[in-house]
Amino acid sequence: MGGMLMSATWMQTLAGAAAQDPFLPVATALFAGAVLHAFCAPVFARAAQRRESRRADFRSATLHLLGEVEAVFGLWSVVLFLCAVCWPGKGWAFAVAYLESGDYAAALAGRDVTGPSKFLEPIFVFIVMAMASTRPIFEAARSGLNTVASWFGGSPAARWFVVLTLAPLAGSLITEPAAMTIGALLLSAQFYCLKPSSGLRYATLALLFVNVSIGGALTHFAAPPVVMVATRWGWGTAEVFRQFGWAALTAILVSNLAYFLWFRRDLLALRPADSSADSSAEPTVPLWVTAVHVVLIAWTVVMLSGHHTLLMVGGFLLFLAFGAATPRWQSPLRLRAPLMVGFFLAGLVVLGGLQGWWIGPVIAQLGDMSLMAASVVLTSFNDNAAITYLASQVPALAEPGAAALRHAVLAGALAGGGLTVIANAPNPAGQAILGEHFEGGVSPIRLFLWALLPTAVAVASFLCFR
Repeated sequence: MGGMLMSATWMQTLAGAAAQDPFLPVATALFAGAVLHAFCAPVFARAAQRRESRRADFRSATLHLLGEVEAVFGLWSVVLFLCAVCWPGKGWAFAVAYLESGDYAAALAGRDVTGPSKFLEPIFVFIVMAMASTRPIFEAARSGLNTVASWFGGSPAARWFVVLTLAPLAGSLITEPAAMTIGALLLSAQFYCLKPSSGLRYATLALLFVNVSIGGALTHFAAPPVVMVATRWGWGTAEVFRQFGWAALTAILVSNLAYFLWFRRDLLALRPADSSADSSAEPTVPLWVTAVHVVLIAWTVVMLSGHHTLLMVGGFLLFLAFGAATPRWQSPLRLRAPLMVGFFLAGLVVLGGLQGWWIGPVIAQLGDMSLMAASVVLTSFNDNAAITYLASQVPALAEPGAAALRHAVLAGALAGGGLTVIANAPNPAGQAILGEHFEGGVSPIRLFLWALLPTAVAVASFLCFR
């Protein structure tokens, strides 16, 4: 009877919110359309390839655009914008105000937005992806991880295990987007180029996504889902590590070991590619060049923590100028993937910012175990940072007796961050870098299925260490 009463209250709350502002259910329907489109993107990509093989025309270009996963949420944000412009009582001024700020309440009230921009994270991800994909950073990461892999024989299998373990954990210091970029680039250069089996390719991508999502939980300042709640709930690095750090370390090692044993024959059969010609053709990057890149990345992270958007962009412009001054030790700057990922996340901010009307009541009605399960499921359809941000706005979760609920919502958001490409902000970066190794694009269904095991391991680990 209590459960039925709670369900009725929840439904009444949603019905009341929808009646008060009918635009919100429309925004949720558009968000659902974007999620469905993201799952169907590989179908459009294959259709575009078939048509382009016969002739290139407007239809093939349209199919190709619809098949770009990173463009999905940006495209649906355009639809949302047009709906807002035509909606009675909203109009052009509201639509522009919301699109520029990402703050629905402020746009609705016609007031200026105060506080950090909702688009700070997309800007940060774009900048840090561009910086982390440069040759000095890539070479330093490859050298360090290969040194560790050499302690275990230096085989492709050893490198696979080391990259999937240490790169995600580095996200607790250099932030998750940088860790995802470095890990994906290393896997592309040292693992995917060896043409592993299809199952191993998907298992590796799933491990990378899940491990990066939970690997940032060793500190309170690097992972967006943790940052959203750390200050409000009074958590420092010691508290975050005590609650989630040991669990994350355990889950990463157990999941990597499980898939290593599952694919041991495939992994041990891989033979390293001969890279001697490539290494001799390029001059060694001086330590001072690498140090400047590291300092600029650290500057970007600090500016993110302080919400200083202009100083962050200024640091990026200095990075571009330094790259132009040191071309001998630089690789061509990769901007397409960072720009597309930034576009993806900006679209997710626009669409996801209108989902609190139903996500908030869901969070407020659940107990700790059901809240963790709901957090995992909701994270699959929204950025996990958005889930924890909405949770931080629920007054009941800030009370002293709600420690179990606070742990549950963050643990679920972290564990579910690898189930889909939209579940965690850095995932589009990994897919943008590794997507070329998947014929016809990454299948969301296969990614989801291969991510189930490491997600379950992460959930079990968080429960055991809570």
